[in-house]
Amino acid sequence: MLFYLHRLKGLYGAFNVFYYITFRAGLAAMTALALSLLAGPALIAQLRRKKIGQVQRSEGPRTHLGKHGTPTMGGALLFFALVSSSLLWMRWDDRFTWLLLSVTLVLAAVGAWDDYAKLALNNPKGISSRTKLTVQMAVGLAVALYFALRPPNGAYATSLNVPYSKELFLNLGPLYYALAALMIIGSSNAVNLTDGLDGLASGSVIFAAITYGVFAYVAGNAKFASYLRIVPVEGAGEITVFLAALVGSCLGFLWYNAYPAEIFMGDTGSLFLGGVIATVALCVKQELLLPIAGGVFVVETLSVILQIGSYRLRSGKRIFRMAPLHHHFELAGVAEPKVTVRFWIVSIVLMLTALASLKIR
Repeated sequence: MLFYLHRLKGLYGAFNVFYYITFRAGLAAMTALALSLLAGPALIAQLRRKKIGQVQRSEGPRTHLGKHGTPTMGGALLFFALVSSSLLWMRWDDRFTWLLLSVTLVLAAVGAWDDYAKLALNNPKGISSRTKLTVQMAVGLAVALYFALRPPNGAYATSLNVPYSKELFLNLGPLYYALAALMIIGSSNAVNLTDGLDGLASGSVIFAAITYGVFAYVAGNAKFASYLRIVPVEGAGEITVFLAALVGSCLGFLWYNAYPAEIFMGDTGSLFLGGVIATVALCVKQELLLPIAGGVFVVETLSVILQIGSYRLRSGKRIFRMAPLHHHFELAGVAEPKVTVRFWIVSIVLMLTALASLKIR
C-alpha cells in the first residue's frame, strides 16, 4: 500500500524511495518483526487464559513432558505479522501479492481449525487427516490451475530449470501441474513434521525464505535474470517484499519460540509456512531448488517415511530411535538446543548451496 507514496515524489523527492523493492523489503521485515514482538505477549497471555496449550504424548522424548501446557496456535502471531506487513509494503496491483496471501490465508485457516479442535475442543485427533489433506490438495490444484492459465513466464510454462546448468530445461507437459500441486502439499506437511523442537521450524524457514527472496529479486529484474541465465518473471520482485516480511515475522516469533519456548506455532503456522515457500518456488521457476533450500524439511519427511516403511515391512523393526529425525538425535542424548542449532547450520549450508547455483551455470 505504501508503495503508492512514490507518486508524491513531485512534491518531495524522498518519496521516490517507496518505489524501490529493496527499501520496501527492508521495512517489511522490520515491520513484521516489530508487530511480532509487540503482539507476542498479549497472544501468549490470551492463550494461557483460555488454556490452549500443548498436550505432550507419553511415548515422546521424556524431556518434552515439561512442555505440557505451553501455549500453542502461535502461528496466529506469524500470520498477523506477515499479512499486515505484506499489505502495508507490497504492491496491491501485483498478482503475486494476492496469490501468496490467498495461499497463506487458506492454509493458516485449516491449521487453526485443526489446532482449535485439538486444544480448545479437547479432540485429540483434531480434524481428520482426510479433511486436512483435502484442503491442501484444493490449494495445490488451485495454484496449479492458476499457473496453467497465467504462467509466471509463458515460454517456460511447463518446464523445470535444472540448477547448476546453463540452459537445461525439462519440459514435463501437463505433468508439471501435478508436480506443482504435490510440491505445495508435500512442503506444507514437511514443515509441519519439522515443527517438533523449540525454534527448529521457524529458524529453518528463515533460511529458505532468504534463498528464494534473492531468486525472486533477480527473476524480477530482466537485466539480472539475463546475466545470471535464470528465467525472468515479470513482477516477481514483489515476492522479495513478501519473503522479507516472512523472515521478519519468523524472527519475531523465534523471540518467544526459542528454547525454552513460551509458545508453539502449531498447525496454524507450519502448514502455511511450508505451502507458501513451495508456491514461491513455482512463482520464480526454481522448483528443483526447493529440495536443496528446504533440505532439512525433506530429510525430516524422509525419516518419517522410512520409519513407517521399515516398521510395516520388517515386522516392527525401526531405523531410527524415533521419527522425525530430530527426535532420533534427542533420544541419542543430544540436547534439544544443540539439535536445533545444528539443523540451522545445515539449513545455512543448504541456503548457500542453493544460492551458488546463480553463478554455477
